[in-house]
Amino acid sequence: MISPQNVIRHELIGLDVLVIEATNRYIQGMKGIVVDETRNMVHILSAGKVRRIQKSGNMFRFTLPDGTMVDIQGKTIAMQPERRVAIRVKK
Repeated sequence: MISPQNVIRHELIGLDVLVIEATNRYIQGMKGIVVDETRNMVHILSAGKVRRIQKSGNMFRFTLPDGTMVDIQGKTIAMQPERRVAIRVKK
């Protein structure tokens, strides 16, 4: 089950997301749904368009299926999604 403690080890596609801090002021405050993810980018469906947002240098607020919100530094998830499974999660 996805929780705030293990969210970085789970699939992000399908989660609601808000860019809460950004190096580019034009994307700060952008919100939408994660539709894809690569090693360095999160693809967000926002206002009918897919926006590619760089992970590093930005902070994201993900809303989990149970409604819990989790803030994650992009550099923490800046790797291939399938490699995040091996990350140790602090308890």
